[in-house]
Amino acid sequence: MNLHVRYEGDDDPDKCTARKLARFDRATLHRSARATPYGVVLNPHAEQALSPADRAESDSLVALDCSWETAEAALFEMPGVHRALPFLVAANPVNYGKPFQLTTVEAFAAALVILGERDQAEDVLSKFRWGETFLELNAEPLRRYADCEDSGEVVAVQQEYLDAGE
Repeated sequence: MNLHVRYEGDDDPDKCTARKLARFDRATLHRSARATPYGVVLNPHAEQALSPADRAESDSLVALDCSWETAEAALFEMPGVHRALPFLVAANPVNYGKPFQLTTVEAFAAALVILGERDQAEDVLSKFRWGETFLELNAEPLRRYADCEDSGEVVAVQQEYLDAGE
């Protein structure tokens, strides 16, 4: 799959996983919504969860790389089919163990696994010391999400994890 990033540049460049992916030719950065291609947009505010059924929508995944404070406004401008990632926990050093606080590379990797592209997910994560840890921490939920038919099933599986955490 082609990985595209709508890059705002308002975060710490030394910790920016999107910039590192671009340096290794794993993703393409775009400075405007207009320059960003149509694709499956990873949007935490989307009404529908990402599922294997979304593989048919596009051969491109699009992520927004910006501070959490500016994310919601910027996502409204993104062309494409917007989907939310289900419950997963971060493995990055800043947000380790926190649910839903994924870096751009973690979001891409999760989406790739759910869409049946595990080898590509492992490849993009291989550029980060903690990359393999992300797949280990989320092994069971990622496997279960990837086995779902559609968004409704993904949401049902996610609810099991949310209920168990209460």
